[in-house]
Amino acid sequence: MFTVQVERECGCFRRSEIEKEKTFQNREDAISYSKAIAEIMNEDFCKKHHFTAKASAGNEFVIGVAEGSGGGCCGGGHCG
Repeated sequence: MFTVQVERECGCFRRSEIEKEKTFQNREDAISYSKAIAEIMNEDFCKKHHFTAKASAGNEFVIGVAEGSGGGCCGGGHCG
């Protein structure tokens, strides 16, 4: 099993219908999903953060907030 997980939940994420964690049977599906979700978050969210899909330890993929991005805080409580 391969897992895609959202690292931090900003306000835009909590208001969306995107799942915080999703599992897949194969690696390729997990990679494709993580890249697609990061792209959707970058296009549809408030643009105060930049999201990236990256491989983590083992069979996990993380959608994280890129360091040094954004133009301020969206009030999600995770920027501090």
